[in-house]
Amino acid sequence: MSTFVIVGGDAAGMSAASKAKRDDPDLDVVVFERGEWVSYGACGLPYYVKGEIQSLQDLVSVTPEEFREERDIDLRTGHDVVGIDPDDRTVTARHEGGTLTQSYDSLLVATGARAVEPPIDGIDREGVYTLGSMADGKELREYVARARSEGDLQQPDSGPACQFLETCRGPVGIVGGGYIGVEMAEALAANDFEVHLFQRGDRILKQFSEATSEAVREHLAKQDVAVYLGAAVNELAGGDAVEAVLTDEERVPVEMVLVGTGVRPRTELAEDAGIELGETGAIATDAYRETNVSDVYAAGDCAEAEHVVTGEPVYVPLALTANRHGRAIGQTVAGTPTEGGGVAGTAAVKAFELEAARTGVLDHEEARAAGFDPMTETISAKSRAGYYPEGGTVNVTLTVDRPSGRMLGGSLVSEYGEGAVHRSHALVGAVTEGVAVGDLANYDLAYAPPFNTTWDPVLTAAKVVEGKR
Repeated sequence: MSTFVIVGGDAAGMSAASKAKRDDPDLDVVVFERGEWVSYGACGLPYYVKGEIQSLQDLVSVTPEEFREERDIDLRTGHDVVGIDPDDRTVTARHEGGTLTQSYDSLLVATGARAVEPPIDGIDREGVYTLGSMADGKELREYVARARSEGDLQQPDSGPACQFLETCRGPVGIVGGGYIGVEMAEALAANDFEVHLFQRGDRILKQFSEATSEAVREHLAKQDVAVYLGAAVNELAGGDAVEAVLTDEERVPVEMVLVGTGVRPRTELAEDAGIELGETGAIATDAYRETNVSDVYAAGDCAEAEHVVTGEPVYVPLALTANRHGRAIGQTVAGTPTEGGGVAGTAAVKAFELEAARTGVLDHEEARAAGFDPMTETISAKSRAGYYPEGGTVNVTLTVDRPSGRMLGGSLVSEYGEGAVHRSHALVGAVTEGVAVGDLANYDLAYAPPFNTTWDPVLTAAKVVEGKR
């Protein structure tokens, strides 16, 4: 019997395990997971901290028991793989103080990523959190619960964010203006904390267009979230516990800090086994997600992927990529070689009453480096028919190659529920297939007054760009 061993029990690992076992029931599938949680939705952690999701268990897609009993997968939680020997085709795992060795015919490294801890003085003080795991989410939820309990016994503060609240909790700081920073600003503000968000660059959500970033920043300000741009954090000051965030220009008192400055791939295990990393610092693979070591694959937040626009390796640690590539590896190992497919960097974020989405290449320097001559236009249009008694606006930004008209990227923002995210799907198709913007303008998109205008905002943006290039 052939044995497929997987290191890592989240999206990529469990997708690969399930697909391989489904396609080849005789395959022996063994999964090692260092923690106790598997197949969970880490993207839902901000909403768990906020209180919209009541239990961590609600974030679990498939329980360990279901994998073991219903899918016949040998899932071993609490097993930390500490070594891979490609010559002997074995992995060594540590469990309850002892070690064990497991042989493999095929191996998947799906070790994920860890939250980046930037070199900031005081980052190890009490009251400084990250949000990269279920354990992190549990700790933050407990902090919010404690603060609510204690805050209800105190008089309101005199700060501006507390003027209209019966109680005020915080202030708290968030370091980093990316997805986690923005989502956690909403989660903490919804629990009556006074929120201060620090971004070292000149805009938040830098993966999106400038127009989208500015729209979200303005909206955060309306929600009483203080946003500090160009504010590199030098120190998290205090004694045993954090008491203030220090930048070159500000000293902001805080009671808690969330550091959300991105993630870094976990590659140490792979490197020690002679598995090569790519130029992004993540594990390099071919189109089938196989590494330089025969029969050893890599997928998920520890691995690179190929960008559909530039054709270059990129590091895009997102859930769909992990699931998709894991499933392809499972199919390959089961006997049907399957490519994992490229990525467009498609993502979405909710910020209070706004929703935003992006795909493709928006940065002009990145586009030029790939040989394009980029141009960008932004339009604002109604989200529904003008006579329909609801609706709002959608801002659409398109970036195209001026000579050819090829769609390179897009970014959208609208009021929550007004379709920025769903409209982005048309742009994903156009970017992935290399469609010219003039052809996008002729897409036959669905129309009805409750959903959009006759000329959908995406079509209007495409017409404007085509007319200007």
